Amino acid sequence: MANSFNSEEIAHYFEQRGELSKPWNLQILRLQKLKEMRQDLSHDEYMERLHDAHGDLMRLGRFWEGREAEVFGGDYLPPALIEPLPGSPDDR
Repeated sequence: MANSFNSEEIAHYFEQRGELSKPWNLQILRLQKLKEMRQDLSHDEYMERLHDAHGDLMRLGRFWEGREAEVFGGDYLPPALIEPLPGSPDDR
């Protein structure tokens, strides 16, 4: 997904699905934003930010266990039913 959409489109997609707060989705968004900023950063600053992002990703732990196909294989299948965002007018 991150290869075909810009960071605003990714954020909008996650927000619409109510998945913006999931840590791995925040990392996807963070890496896409970093990719978009790469030309404006020095090599050292880019590498420092990439190193920070990697460290944060590693601190997520083993969130992927049992979800390997989704996380690593790109086989993510969103649920058929999109739940309304908490607090929205459509929230139950």
